[in-house]
Amino acid sequence: MDQIEIKGLRVMTIVGALPHEREAAQPVLIDLSLTVDLRQAGRTDSLAATVDYAAVSERVADAARVARDVLLERLAERLAAVALGFDRVAAVEVALAKLRPALAEDLASTAVRIRRWQGEAAPESPAAHEAIVALGSNLGDRAAQLRLALRRLGGVKRQSQVFETDPVGGPAGQGPYFNMVAMVETVLEPFAFLRRLHEIEAQAGRRRIERDAPRTLDLDLLFYDDLSIQGPGITVPHPRLAERRFVLAPLAEVAPARCPEGWDDRLPPGGVRARGRLAELEG
Repeated sequence: MDQIEIKGLRVMTIVGALPHEREAAQPVLIDLSLTVDLRQAGRTDSLAATVDYAAVSERVADAARVARDVLLERLAERLAAVALGFDRVAAVEVALAKLRPALAEDLASTAVRIRRWQGEAAPESPAAHEAIVALGSNLGDRAAQLRLALRRLGGVKRQSQVFETDPVGGPAGQGPYFNMVAMVETVLEPFAFLRRLHEIEAQAGRRRIERDAPRTLDLDLLFYDDLSIQGPGITVPHPRLAERRFVLAPLAEVAPARCPEGWDDRLPPGGVRARGRLAELEG
């Protein structure tokens, strides 16, 4: 079958048996070769007919960063399992190199290479967490920006329909928002997951010029498991959740138990209009 090649993915992670290797992250280099039938993609020019290599790269990198394995072999198995979790991937070859091997000899790297197929047993994965994210966009192709965010997030278990919302605050003359909420399964810890949200915003062209300014993409972390988190740049649950109908309306479709009791009667109904499923929307 055909191959999708992802070469030179460099990630910092903990891997190794020596004491200093357990204390500080070191660089590893990852090459992936995905076995995929690409004939339909070649005929249709449709992303849905292939594998999103950007999403594969991001999820493999995330899995590598949070792993704390002793052996490269174990880490390679984890990464193979992540790649095989994508639809259309029939097999994967993973080449994993440690760029700073702790050896007395002068070596550029040490590496393992494995090939795995669908249906093979995978190693135990890192613990999964439930994150609930609010998504919004009022610049450019709003529906396309939301689709981009969902692809980049990965692990989406539930998603609301889209609500069109009049802007709240900020400069005059803004266009209306598309808003929705998604429940995501992630192995990232809260601060790493928040960094991922900011990275996805940047990929969509988000620029933080002024408060409540128009934006191509806005991603807010509403909940992370059942944790209460207060730290630099992060407050979970989201502190203004109870004031925002444009968040609570889609949240009620994804996780109604997370909504404050009586919110629907308490908040003014104007300015938030259900538009339907994201797959059916344009613009």
